[in-house]
Amino acid sequence: MSYLNFKSEYDRFPKTKIKNHKAFCGYEEIYHELKSKMNNNSVVVFDYYPGVDEKEVYELIKRFNFSLEINMHDIFKDGKTMTEQMKYNLTDDRVFGKMYYGNLVDFIDEDKLEEAQNKIKEQKESVIVYGVGASLVSHGDVYVYFDMARWQIQLRYRKGMANYNVDNYDEDILKKYKRGYFIEWRIADKHKEKCFECFDYVVDTNAANDPKMISSDTFKISLHQLSKQPFRTVPYFDPGVWGGQWMKEVCNLDVNQPNYAWSFDGVPEENSILFDYDGVIVELPAMDLVLHQPKELLGEQVYSRFGAEFPIRFDFLDTMEGQNLSLQVHPLTEYIKKNFGMSYTQDESYYILDAKEDAVVYLGLKEGIQPTEMISDLESAQRGEIVFDADKYINKFPAKKHDHFLIPAGTCHCSGKNAMVLEISATPYIFTFKLWDWQRLGLDGLPRPIHIEHGKQVIQWDRTTEWVKENLVNATYEVKEEGNDCKIEHTGLHELEFIETRRYTINNDSLHKTHGTVNMLNLIDGKSAIIEGNFEPFIVHYAETFIIPASIKEYTIKPYNCDKIKVLKAYVRS
Repeated sequence: MSYLNFKSEYDRFPKTKIKNHKAFCGYEEIYHELKSKMNNNSVVVFDYYPGVDEKEVYELIKRFNFSLEINMHDIFKDGKTMTEQMKYNLTDDRVFGKMYYGNLVDFIDEDKLEEAQNKIKEQKESVIVYGVGASLVSHGDVYVYFDMARWQIQLRYRKGMANYNVDNYDEDILKKYKRGYFIEWRIADKHKEKCFECFDYVVDTNAANDPKMISSDTFKISLHQLSKQPFRTVPYFDPGVWGGQWMKEVCNLDVNQPNYAWSFDGVPEENSILFDYDGVIVELPAMDLVLHQPKELLGEQVYSRFGAEFPIRFDFLDTMEGQNLSLQVHPLTEYIKKNFGMSYTQDESYYILDAKEDAVVYLGLKEGIQPTEMISDLESAQRGEIVFDADKYINKFPAKKHDHFLIPAGTCHCSGKNAMVLEISATPYIFTFKLWDWQRLGLDGLPRPIHIEHGKQVIQWDRTTEWVKENLVNATYEVKEEGNDCKIEHTGLHELEFIETRRYTINNDSLHKTHGTVNMLNLIDGKSAIIEGNFEPFIVHYAETFIIPASIKEYTIKPYNCDKIKVLKAYVRS
């Protein structure tokens, strides 16, 4: 089945060209560049993000013939001790932990750290300190940071990689991910942020045995340039038990795959960014931009509210020719704060990019239901005693192209089959309490996690049919913006949510002002658009998500190679 009346130009690998800078490609070039910066008594530091292939990098280390090697695994506490120390944050839950707000050094043996530092002082010949947190020992004479995006780390977990310094190779993928999400990546990002002003080079290690290295100056200049222009992150796509067929065509994916369920295209915590240095492509975590240029990217107001975190997330949920999502609910802010240590929750919405005639969205509760009865039925269904009758308890609304369903935290919801959803939400994306999953197993052959105990604590039982119709289904009205005469509609989100979304129907030039806050947009209709301002013209294609940094005061959007477009914009309300 075809979903487009034009050939898709969706760019899966969007790049930003950086002029007058170079990258070193492959271990041979990296070796020679680093060798030129060393002498016989140099202290060299190789600092890793957890997930970097240490065996691969050690092959490079061996080529230098250092007189003294200090491996960070010998300085960290042993894996068993680290796990015990993390116990409170790891919890017994398969999916949810508690956010860890400590530091990398918390897991270091202080005596061994001091011993390593003394060894360096006493050593008269060349030294290498290598591994996660190596700069805790020394910044050295040559300091190299080996970086990696979180999505690549997750793929390595699936292939059997363990978490840092433990041997949980065969552990449940969800538990590995939990350890990364709640602890490892938090402390690693905090450590990396401190290193930005210290390292001499950064190495992209996302592709096995294909490293790319840039200098510290090139790294900083590249991120600074990106904070002054529109850009896209690198989307990734993943199959699922309910996945559909729409993205295969629209996003130029492998047609031989059974389905694609998710696409994350605008999640800096997980996505990466690509830089083009005269044909050499370097991939860095998009979080590097958030951490290094937070005020320029986010704006003062957003930064003061959320810190160096990107608070808006765009992703795709594809059930076209697929199945229903799990019936679910997201925690209230108070609940997520008390139970998981997060400062804000996953408010969200479903914007319908495409739909078949039978598409529906499950949203809110029917009038007059009894909470105890519904919870009892959910628990019975989870035990396999009954099949949960979702239609008895949950509203089901027809879903058409360009409908917008608002989903403040605490609202029961899910997309039905045959819908293509652009999900717009706050960033704590892991906190989905599944209530019912239609008797399915996950792709791993295991029952998908169900969280009725959490869910029943946060369901807002007063969000029933009439309230939902009035407040959450196509709560759209026209608005005016100074200097912009195109059709502008407020489409959400609900007043309980901090994200504002507006839809622009554009025939000619359309003027947009950031008002000092980051804008996230998607081209929801039309073949392509061009964005212009105090930067090189930037072209986007249908269904692509793009980001306008807060540092850009104003910009224009107009159709490109077509007559009319629609753009959906999201930003943090003042």
